Amino acid sequence: MSTNNLKSQFLLNPDITYLNFGSFGACPKPVFEEYQKYQLELETEPVQFIAVNGLEYLKKSREALAQYVNCNADDIVYVTNPSYAVNIVAKNFKLNPGDEILSTNLEYGALDRTWNYYCKKAGAKYVQQPISLPLVSDEKFIEDFFKGLTAKTKAIFISQITSTTALIFPVKEVCEIAKSKGLFTIVDGAHVPGHIPLNLAEIKADVYTGACHKWMCTPKGCSFLYIKKEYQHLFDPLVVSWGYESEHPSNSQFLDYHQTQGTRDFSAFLSVPKAIQFLKEYNWPEVAKESRKLAHSNYLRFCDLMGTKPLSPISDEFLGQMCSIPINCSAPEKLQRLLFEKYKIEIPVMEKDGSVLMRYSINAYNSQEDLDKLYSAIRKIISETDLIQV
Repeated sequence: MSTNNLKSQFLLNPDITYLNFGSFGACPKPVFEEYQKYQLELETEPVQFIAVNGLEYLKKSREALAQYVNCNADDIVYVTNPSYAVNIVAKNFKLNPGDEILSTNLEYGALDRTWNYYCKKAGAKYVQQPISLPLVSDEKFIEDFFKGLTAKTKAIFISQITSTTALIFPVKEVCEIAKSKGLFTIVDGAHVPGHIPLNLAEIKADVYTGACHKWMCTPKGCSFLYIKKEYQHLFDPLVVSWGYESEHPSNSQFLDYHQTQGTRDFSAFLSVPKAIQFLKEYNWPEVAKESRKLAHSNYLRFCDLMGTKPLSPISDEFLGQMCSIPINCSAPEKLQRLLFEKYKIEIPVMEKDGSVLMRYSINAYNSQEDLDKLYSAIRKIISETDLIQV
C-alpha cells in the first residue's frame, strides 16, 4: 500500500509534517475505534466491565502480546508506560550501601532520575558509563560498557534503542555477558516493539519493558513489563490493592498484584490484539524496511547541511526508523518551537550531556517530501538566524 493510503489510516493532523513518531507514537483509526469500543462498553456497564469481564479481556490481550514478543503470557503485565515499569523494578530491587547499578550515559532521562532516586535512598550508586560516539562496532560498545563493571555491580540497566541518540545497542550479547558475571539484567525496550523484531526468549533479560503506544501504534498509556518467572516474587506492585491476598487468586501472584488495582480504564491495554492485526494486515515488516531506508538515506544529507557527523555507521545494525542529527545550537527549545510554529514541523530538539540532537522518526505515513520540508526549513534557519552554527 502506498504512503498516501497508509497516511489516511492515521488520525494525525494533515497540516503538520509529523516527524516525531518516536515520542508518543500515533494510533491508526481502526485501532482507535477498538479502543473507543471498549471505553463505551466500560461506561455502558462499568461493573461488568471492571469486576466481571476485565480479567478475561486482559488475559486475551496478554496472550496476543506474548505471542508477538515471544514469552509466556503469565510473565507479562500491562503498565501505562515504561517509566512506571522501571519504577516497580527500581523500588523493589534490593540495594545495599555501596552497591552499583551499571548503565550508560545515553539512557532516557526520566529513568536516569528513577535509578538515581532509589540508589540515593539505599546509599548505592547509579553508574552512567560513558559510551564513545560515534559508535563503530558492537564489540567497541561492549568494551566501553563493561569498563564500568566493578566488584560492587549488582545489575545492569540498558536501553535496546536509545531515546535521544536513537541508537540500537547489542542487548542480547550484553545480557549474555552480564549473566555470566552473575548480574541481574534489566532492559528498557520502550522503542522496540513494532520498530525492530523483538524476541524476549532470545534476549533472555531478567526484566524487559516496552511501549505498545509507540511503534506498535496502540492508544497512549499502553506498555508492558516482563519479568522472568523465578524473579516475579521479588517485585511488589506500586499500588497495593485487591490483588494482595486476593479473594479470587489466579495461578499467578505476579498477575494478581499488578493487574488488580482498583478502578481504572484499561481500555488501551485491550487494543493490543487489534494493533497487532493492523500491523499484520499492512505488512509492517515491509513498512518498517521502507521507513528505515528513507531515514537512513537522508541522515548524512542532514549532517552535511549542519556540519556534523552521524552518531554511528548508517546501517540496520545501529539504526532503526529514527536518526538523531548532532547540531550546534545555542537554544534547542527555541529551535523546536520555531520549527513547529513557523514551519509546521513536529520534531524534537534535545540536549544530552552538553550536546544537542534533532531526531526525526519515520513511519508509514512519511515520505521524502516530509524530509525535504525539514531540510528546506533548516537551510532557511541557518541563513536567516543564529540558532544553528555551521
